[in-house]
Amino acid sequence: MVLIGETLVSLDLFEKKFKCDLSVCKGMCCVEGVAGAPLEAEETKILKKIYPLIYPYLKEKNINAIEEQGLYVKDSDGEWVTPLISGEECAYAIFEDGIAKCAIEKAYFEGLISFRKPISCHLYPIRIKKIDKLEALNYHEWDVCKPAFELGEKEGIPVYRFLKDVLIRKYGEKWYRELEETAEAYYEKQDISKS
Repeated sequence: MVLIGETLVSLDLFEKKFKCDLSVCKGMCCVEGVAGAPLEAEETKILKKIYPLIYPYLKEKNINAIEEQGLYVKDSDGEWVTPLISGEECAYAIFEDGIAKCAIEKAYFEGLISFRKPISCHLYPIRIKKIDKLEALNYHEWDVCKPAFELGEKEGIPVYRFLKDVLIRKYGEKWYRELEETAEAYYEKQDISKS
């Protein structure tokens, strides 16, 4: 791991390749799993404000799940997460042409809200773990994302480059520039050690 600002960054973000391929995976990350998407405390407040604008995109089953459980729930670790429908798909997931998408993100792209979606969703396959005052950015591998690993490998796109926009959203441009410089130094060192 390398330290950048107040974050510990796994070298996997430089070494592993990733590029979402929705046409193949059909957005299964919104459907499978044992808990909803992790939410930051500030995001729970945002959900309260934007829910009326997301509501029209939701189907009856989504609305029922949210009304029964709440806009967000605590998981088994005591962390805030999005609610699930029947223990499966995220209550904010909607389906278009057989692909699971995010109702929050749809409202964002249609200009109704300024919040794109929970940072944990936007950052995937990075998962953040808090360690005292630091945040550790770790690479998470999940079978449903196998098409993304394959496409990323084929196109040679490291995780940190695929997630440039969201990493800037979370940590800022200065932090991302330092990440890029660290990655380039890491690649140079790898090339030297191979020769």
